[in-house]
Amino acid sequence: RFWIWRRLTSGVYSHVTSNAKAQLLAVYLERRPALVRFFATRTGCPDRAEDIVQDIYVRLQALSDTSAPEIASPAAFLYRIGNNLMLDGVRRRQRASARDQAWSDVSGATAEGVSVADTPSPEDAAWARLKFDRVAAAVEELAPNVRIALRLHRIEGLTHAEVAARMGVSRSSVEKYLSTALAHLLKRVGWP
Repeated sequence: RFWIWRRLTSGVYSHVTSNAKAQLLAVYLERRPALVRFFATRTGCPDRAEDIVQDIYVRLQALSDTSAPEIASPAAFLYRIGNNLMLDGVRRRQRASARDQAWSDVSGATAEGVSVADTPSPEDAAWARLKFDRVAAAVEELAPNVRIALRLHRIEGLTHAEVAARMGVSRSSVEKYLSTALAHLLKRVGWP
């Protein structure tokens, strides 16, 4: 019914163009699984293939009604769009990698071959200091046994059983101490 209405209101040409675009979309829907498999093989990543095939659909939707009838081979057109999108993605990742490498060469340091920042940004440093001060104040509010259990477990890295042995209490007492400490820290400092 829609094409009849379009024909009556816009003339015969609009029916031909909308029909060509509809046919192109039908070929896309029919070939979608094959497109995903093809680009998954080419990219080595099923998620990237899904993104490419979705972008093909977006490009098809953006086609003008006048250009749709000019496409002689819809299947080849779909693969051509996908290949172009795939190559664009490769180029974009290469540019990003080169840009990141250039930035790292100029302003970054490396540790064991991995790029690291020398110092945190002033905002990050201020935020970390504020968070540390809040955590330290909240820890000071804890009962002595709870504070000791927290220090032994989180800072010295002892297991619950090792903390219990060191403190001379049961393992369940250590678990209660740590649970109390966590609840208090969440209440006073928040997550994370």
